[in-house]
Amino acid sequence: MNHDLQILRAHATDIFRSGVAAADPYLAVKKCLFSVSDQLKINTNFSASESSKRSSSWSKVHVIAFGKAACSMTKAALDSIPAHLLADKALVVTNYENVTLINHTEVIGAGHPLPDQSGFQAAQQCASILSNAKHGELILVLISGGGSALIPYPVDGITLKEKIATTNLLLACGATINQINCVRKHLSQLKGGGMTKLAVPADLHALILSDVLGDDLSAIASGPTVPDPTTFSDAIEILSSRGVWEQAPANVRTYLQQGRLGLVAETPKQADDVFKQSGYTLIGSNTISVDATLQAAQDLGYQAKLYSDHLCGEARDEAEKWVSHAKELILLGITQPIALVAGGETTVTIKGDGKGGRNQEMALAFAIAANKQGLTGNWTFLSAGTDGRDGPTDAAGAIVDPKTLTRIINAGVDPVAMLENNDSYTALQSSGDLLITGATGTNVADLQVLLIHPTN
Repeated sequence: MNHDLQILRAHATDIFRSGVAAADPYLAVKKCLFSVSDQLKINTNFSASESSKRSSSWSKVHVIAFGKAACSMTKAALDSIPAHLLADKALVVTNYENVTLINHTEVIGAGHPLPDQSGFQAAQQCASILSNAKHGELILVLISGGGSALIPYPVDGITLKEKIATTNLLLACGATINQINCVRKHLSQLKGGGMTKLAVPADLHALILSDVLGDDLSAIASGPTVPDPTTFSDAIEILSSRGVWEQAPANVRTYLQQGRLGLVAETPKQADDVFKQSGYTLIGSNTISVDATLQAAQDLGYQAKLYSDHLCGEARDEAEKWVSHAKELILLGITQPIALVAGGETTVTIKGDGKGGRNQEMALAFAIAANKQGLTGNWTFLSAGTDGRDGPTDAAGAIVDPKTLTRIINAGVDPVAMLENNDSYTALQSSGDLLITGATGTNVADLQVLLIHPTN
């Protein structure tokens, strides 16, 4: 690998890490919580004045955290809440890779992206805390990406196995995260406003680290503390339009049909009284991280441009669009280094039996498309998840350059065949292009960085 490519790869990695750092969950929570005269006050907006702070003479504060950033968020909360207000131990549910011991806290590791029995038991504990909280007490809920899968609590009549099977069907058919969450909410006792419903008569406030494009609160971790605008009919339509309705477990289909007929109560809506004593603060998002990557690229001397702040669609299709755009820029003439950055969350329709994730698939598809379209120049492309894990692999994503395909082929691997088999991990591992960061402790969707240097 030549010296210029090494520099570009290092720059791309540094820019990505700047985006991850901007979503630091500990600092985000610390900005929101503080005490005055031994009473807790909560910022309801980062740029807020005194009038947008929430406070009350709460006698106790119960802390429940779930998601990939749950441990860091909980540490910040416990460092900020007056000790005499804390009720018993805080309860934390996170994915196994992010489990960290915290004083005066019960930390539970659970399955992600597919729920497991440990998560189910943790969800039951969450429900118990919510149901037993009293008037005059506060339940502080700390929510981050991955929360949907980590606290599965199926409605009566549906087993955890049946809910997992339904989630698996949606993941495999390329359903969007919003579509998956819509179905999850209508099969859950906690999601879609369920937590707030259980918390009555106590007060509830949620600090939310968004991993959803556009920061739709009802979609983040399936909106457990906010109103749900979706319906049973929506859930049925999603399963049907994706061609997996008949494959869904019979109990799931029966329950959803009962809901559509009004035989089962809908998820709580905006006008419901359960939300009168609840509130939230959005403390971090993909947008904040994208802004940080732009600044980091500028600091490294690049002409930084936003490619997309809502990158979605099929990963391999989006990769081809990236390449076409890069080719146009190069044909117009590049006189200074350019950085194109994006944030979002693409999808992958699984047709093979290989190993990988949407970011690895996009990176491999980019390298293949660059070769096919004759992309010239000195470029490097990175696509990775801010949580440090792309699909069921140990890689955050991958970073590719003009030599990637050569390295894959020299390793005896067919890159096109690997892509068709959804086996991007194997291909990129053979070329040494996997980006492995380890669990980052946060999650605000994905980031992409394309760096292009003048060839002369």
